[in-house]
Amino acid sequence: MAELDLDFTISRLGECRIPSPMAGIRFVTDTERILYDSQASQILKCHDEGRVFPSIELAGPRELIYFDPSKLKCGIVTCGGICPGVNVVIRSLVMSLFYHYGVRSVFGFPYGFEGLSYRYGHTPLELDPQKVNHIQGMGGTILGSSRGGQDVPEMVDTLERMNIGVLFAIGGDGTLKGAGAIAEEIGRRGLKISIIGIPKTIDNDISFIQKSFGFETAVTEASRITNSAHNEATGARNGVGLVKLMGRESGFIAAYSVLSDNNVNFCLVPEVPFSIEGFIAALRDRLDRRGHAVIVVAEGAGQELMQKTHERDASGNIRPGDIGLFLKDAITRHFRELGLPLNLKYIDPSYTIRSVPATPHDSAFCLLLGHNAVHAAMTGRTNMVVGYWKGEFTHVPISLAASDRKKIDPEGWLWSSVLASTGQPRDML
Repeated sequence: MAELDLDFTISRLGECRIPSPMAGIRFVTDTERILYDSQASQILKCHDEGRVFPSIELAGPRELIYFDPSKLKCGIVTCGGICPGVNVVIRSLVMSLFYHYGVRSVFGFPYGFEGLSYRYGHTPLELDPQKVNHIQGMGGTILGSSRGGQDVPEMVDTLERMNIGVLFAIGGDGTLKGAGAIAEEIGRRGLKISIIGIPKTIDNDISFIQKSFGFETAVTEASRITNSAHNEATGARNGVGLVKLMGRESGFIAAYSVLSDNNVNFCLVPEVPFSIEGFIAALRDRLDRRGHAVIVVAEGAGQELMQKTHERDASGNIRPGDIGLFLKDAITRHFRELGLPLNLKYIDPSYTIRSVPATPHDSAFCLLLGHNAVHAAMTGRTNMVVGYWKGEFTHVPISLAASDRKKIDPEGWLWSSVLASTGQPRDML
């Protein structure tokens, strides 16, 4: 899809006629938008061609709302892998619904989309401020989570039977695609049910969203690990610290952990191919010059170097081969065959990182995502995800957010900064 043809139009259930119960705050008007691209050259090009430049609707409370809070019932699901901050978002949604709008019926559906399917027998949890009051400091999710799609008509049957007016879906790419399918089925039935997505992925790979919650916490934790790897590497002759981080298709955690620590010498990500020969040659050169090295590799990097796997998880994602163990074995074998000394320490903290509580700044971000999701829902917006773009909270159609995975541009400023920080060769093929 060409950037100038992007359609950020948000679907609505109907006209807002009810005065918002919120008071003493700044309301956002529907005409307030933020430019998709702030580069002057792109804006001028669009102007010269007589085209309207793409812009994104700003999030926030409106003066008029669609739903009557006294009659509204809401549901919450958390899907996919756990992630720092999920409980903060759940608490934010419940608190905002209760105290900002006076909504009194909020249900948490256990184990993701499974909770909307009758065949699993999960009982919805009734949520209120007291039940969520102390969950913000906990990792994981009090609702439980699951992967994999469920029968869409069956899920909509549950929403219709329970008279749910809003469903908040907290999850990543697969969750948003599922939420979009639910919204389409709702539209086919002519129902007045709002579907609002909240982006959850520590990989930070959702399109048209600058930052997803949990990412900052993941980078913070990863930086602590890479610092430990550096201490291990410098404490031994020809010491190598090898750290594998999450990132199946996008290497943002690896890249930003490198920039935040600045003790990493090699960063390997899915977006930039390398060969074992090229990488090990660069590693040997580094060890010859400095006597130690720290390597960070994203889990999806170098998959073309290993035997192909066709295994998939419940969400349909291909299970990547273990690049961390592959590199560990390849490096160890190379140095052993040459009779060279090597002290390699391998660290895989993936599940530790994703299960920790959110950092304070990430928690604040989670709270605001939850608030803005509620504001959007109360105005009858649907089939959308709450985004963050150029420092502003936004409304993004699910169709755009789930259209493709956001990835590192090998020619962009981020990767150039990583190369400058690590000192690794640009080409290791």
